[in-house]
Amino acid sequence: MNKFELLGLEPPIIQAINDLGFTEPSEVQEKSIPLLLQDETDMVALAQTGTGKTAAFGFPLIQKIMPESRTTQAIILSPTRELCLQITKEMQAYSKYVKGLSTVAVYGGASITEQARQLKKGAQIVVATPGRMKDMIGRRLVDISRIDYCILDEADEMLNMGFYEDIRDILSNTPEEKSTWLFSATMPREVAQIAKKFMHKPIEITVGERNVGATTVMHEYYTVTGRDRYPALKRLADANPDIFSVVFCRTKRDTQRVAEKLIEDGYNAGALHGDLSQNQRDLVMGSFRKKQIQMLVATDVAARGIDVEDITHVINYQLPDEIETYTHRSGRTGRAGKSGVSMVILTRSELRRIHAIEKKIKQQFLAKKIPTGMEICEIQLYHLASKIKNTEINEAISPYLPAIHDVLQELDRETLIKKMVAVEFSRFHAYYSKAKDLNTSADSRATSSMEGGKGTTRFFINIGERDGFDWKSLKDFLKSTLDLDRDDIFRVDVKDSFSFFNTNEGVADHVLNVLRDFKHDGRLINVEPSKPESSGRRKKRNKGGKDFPNKKKRNGASTRSKKGKGHRGKRRSGYF
Repeated sequence: MNKFELLGLEPPIIQAINDLGFTEPSEVQEKSIPLLLQDETDMVALAQTGTGKTAAFGFPLIQKIMPESRTTQAIILSPTRELCLQITKEMQAYSKYVKGLSTVAVYGGASITEQARQLKKGAQIVVATPGRMKDMIGRRLVDISRIDYCILDEADEMLNMGFYEDIRDILSNTPEEKSTWLFSATMPREVAQIAKKFMHKPIEITVGERNVGATTVMHEYYTVTGRDRYPALKRLADANPDIFSVVFCRTKRDTQRVAEKLIEDGYNAGALHGDLSQNQRDLVMGSFRKKQIQMLVATDVAARGIDVEDITHVINYQLPDEIETYTHRSGRTGRAGKSGVSMVILTRSELRRIHAIEKKIKQQFLAKKIPTGMEICEIQLYHLASKIKNTEINEAISPYLPAIHDVLQELDRETLIKKMVAVEFSRFHAYYSKAKDLNTSADSRATSSMEGGKGTTRFFINIGERDGFDWKSLKDFLKSTLDLDRDDIFRVDVKDSFSFFNTNEGVADHVLNVLRDFKHDGRLINVEPSKPESSGRRKKRNKGGKDFPNKKKRNGASTRSKKGKGHRGKRRSGYF
């Protein structure tokens, strides 16, 4: 039996749930669905982004709607057109076996005439952004005076975006005798005011603690000077070769500028901000979902409603003004039980804001150093070796092998491996070998991501994401295998097929002894101390202390070659 059946859902919805492959309800679904099905009630549900809130209100709403009546019976307000379209698509999927039920999306940036035409046909559920809904009410293109249900999704997001007056005006056009369901990740004062003014004795459910960040997200910060913010972003990307991330900027101008620079430097990047047309936004999001874009640079407003699985990192290129906004940013990763990393690039003057966020989300940030050039080269070297090992052989190469053997016959195995690796590795080494240290000595907690500070040992281990590990599960695995306390294993960085972790120097020999000849799932585990660059090399800088050795001087200013290839090789297309 599907566990959703135990919640009281009817067969048509269960059939759709089975088609979607859902088997177990999330916590917010398990708590809210029975209550919403049982009584006509107002509800406030507090749950983090990505916990399944759409289904939590969608399933009971569909079951309560009368499809034989073509009048509008429910409105769902969401902060952005992306989220509006996403909710509409999900509601249509949930109701595919409910004959006659129609869900219509109403949002800005599209033809209001066409949306009005769809509503006139009959739509029991209307999903809308506040601005467009208010506009349509003013033009008398929609009638919500007799609705039975009003759902406010991502309520804190809508209020952060300045929609308080719009929401108040919209709700004033709805009947008093209706059920209002408010779903929010946090409960700021403005959300509480809406609940008090427009809801009657609402039931409140909370998944986790109020205003607390998801426990599956690791929070890190890196302290640099203002002019080194972009070079730091590049190094964090290079230190995570399989990164799939959202990079948050505060303004549309910064978003566009950072995305263009990343594309110029050879990264698969794109920009998402309010100045883009709907078609441009759709192209960007389509490419991001297909992972053709690995680094999506976005403003907070444009990113609201992004629901993309497997985002590995959220990078705060600049901190937001509100702590609640940081909570929403970090909630883009670490979803559906998976872990993620939220990184913050900041200057020394912003350190106090980290402490304020820690207090609010009740989680501690890990102060880390921007990797040095040689640390990045080490990661890239291991990544390249793993990539070669895991590459599937295309048999179309077979006819050419005799000629290739003739060319390479004078090379022994070791020389051949060195040359193969050098083809790719040399580009990173040439770029980073003389790169300067970007870190500022601002926080006693900060330690090198590779070395971990004095009195610690950094280890390389040949297991990673490909073996089913993330930073959290690998830490638990090592703790259990080595019989150490959880705090004895720290600074765990998991890559695709290898990882790094730190221990105190006192247990380094114990780690090597226990994991010598150790097998995991039948595969021999290789663990060895990581080999950071010597302190002498780390102090070297190229002339002028610049972080871009490939730049040319023009009229006293540094500019990159017009080819825009940087150290990442051939430039790839992106939308911006």
